[in-house]
Parts: sequence; C-alpha cells; structure tokens
Amino acid sequence: MSRTPVRSARQRDAWAFMGPGVAVVVVALYIPVLYTVYLSFTEYDGLGDPTWIGLDNYVEMFQDPAIALSILNTLAWVLGTLLVPVGLGLLVAYLAYGLPGAAWLRVPFLIPYALSGVAVGVIFSFVLQNGGALSQALAFLNLPGSELRWLQDAPLNTIVMILAASWQGVGVNALLFTVGLQSIPKEPLEAAKVDGAGGFRLFASMVWPLLRPTTTIVVGLSIVNSLKTFDIVQSMTQGGPNRVSETLGVTMYRETFLNNEYGMGSAVAIFLTVITVAASVIYLRRQLSLGDAAPKIDAAPKTKGARRA
Repeated sequence: MSRTPVRSARQRDAWAFMGPGVAVVVVALYIPVLYTVYLSFTEYDGLGDPTWIGLDNYVEMFQDPAIALSILNTLAWVLGTLLVPVGLGLLVAYLAYGLPGAAWLRVPFLIPYALSGVAVGVIFSFVLQNGGALSQALAFLNLPGSELRWLQDAPLNTIVMILAASWQGVGVNALLFTVGLQSIPKEPLEAAKVDGAGGFRLFASMVWPLLRPTTTIVVGLSIVNSLKTFDIVQSMTQGGPNRVSETLGVTMYRETFLNNEYGMGSAVAIFLTVITVAASVIYLRRQLSLGDAAPKIDAAPKTKGARRA
C-alpha cells in the first residue's frame, strides 16, 4: 500500500494548523519590512505616491553630520550598557549568591525593571534638569557639580542617560546571572576550594568560564537593546539640544514622524536593522566558537568514582 496518500493527508493537516500562523507572520512582519525597504529607496512625505530615488537616502544619511553623531552615540550606548548594567548585575549576583535572604537582597535592584523606559526618563529628568533635585542637593551640601547642565551639555547628557538606563537594567541582569550561578555544578567549585582557590582567583578560574552560556545571553540582549535605544532618550532630551544626544532610534523617529521624511526614516530603520542583526550574528558566532574550543569539565560521577577508588 502506498504511503503517498497518508503523507499528503498529514501535510494538509499540518498546513491547516500552520496556515493561519504563517499568514499572520507574513502580514504583520514580512510585508511591513519589505515595504520599509522599498520606501528607503524613495522620497515620500506621506502624501501622494513615493518617488523612486535609488540610493540617494543612504548617501545623504552617511553625509549628514547629525546622523554620524547619532551613530557614535549609539555605539557609546552599546559600550556603556555593557560596562555598567552587565558588570554591576554580575557583581550583585555573585556577591549575593549563597547569602541568607539573597532573594530579598535582589528585590531593590529588580523594582526599577518593572518601570517603563519612559517612566525612568521622567524620573531622571526631574532629578537632572537645571535646578533639579540633584543640583539643589549638591548646592545645599556645598559640593561641586551643582552648576553642571546634566541634560544640555554633550557628552555629559549621554553619560547620565546611560546611567539612568543602567539603574533600570541592573536588576534583570543580576537575576539572569543568579540563574546561571545556580546551574553551575558544585563539585568543581568545591574541588577548586580544596586546592586553595578562593576569592577573585576562584571567580576568574572557575565561576566565570562556567558562566559563559549565561554571559552570552545577557551580553547579546544588552547589545540588541542598546542599539535600539529610544524611549529613555526621547523622554529625557528628545535627542537635543541640537541633536547632540540622538541615537539611531531617535533619528529614525525624528525623520519619519517629525520631518515627514518617510524615505530617510526608512533608510535609517534599515541601516539600524542591518547593524543590529550583524552585531548579533557576529557576537553569537564568536561565542559559539569559543564555547566549542573551551575545555569541558567533567561533572560529579568521576569525582565520586575517584573518591571511592
């Protein structure tokens, strides 16, 4: 008996289940992306029909000093969010790991993550604006810095916004690193302690290499989120003054919805998408290759066997 009718029936059933989901993905994701790619090669103000202009939007984008500064600010966000929230999240997770009531110690760091980026921006705008809470506190305590224009002067405004985003992101990074620490086998760590390893040496030689899978996830998410930074910058400075604190996300918003330059906005969106995907792929491929080359640590069974022997 031929199996072809059975396979055909299974394929029809599979498409019957998959068809609606595939249709939704195509309509909601792929068609808008393809239309954005098309708009990036046109001049379009939202009225009438788009006019095909080829690569002019991309040429103009790379010649615009404001967009060049936006790219530099976006790279600064990537570097800043890798150093501060990821580093502090790892420090909090490692110092609290194993302590009594460690879960409660992490709660204050997790609360800011429940806030939206806009809410964080509003809070820090109140604190950092001219004559705001921070300037008043520094002046009251006769400390230097009360005269600084935290949100007006570059690159100070970008730095304080990165710190604001770090305040929000430390908690979730600490939580992810805590999960990674809990997944590390205890036997290799106990053996290292018996051999005299402790403190920073134990962390650098044993804990950090065993945290590689978790670190890959945390750093990968941080890179993608920092490249797409928009809400905190838009709520705190709107990219100003004079566009000196813009990121690519804010530039895309400005060109599309404020200047009604849908072609240029689409070009910035495609450029941002390309560098985000490229950075993610390059980083993940590098990490996976390093993971394959790293020495494997045998778990407990051999240790137990050795002890019996």
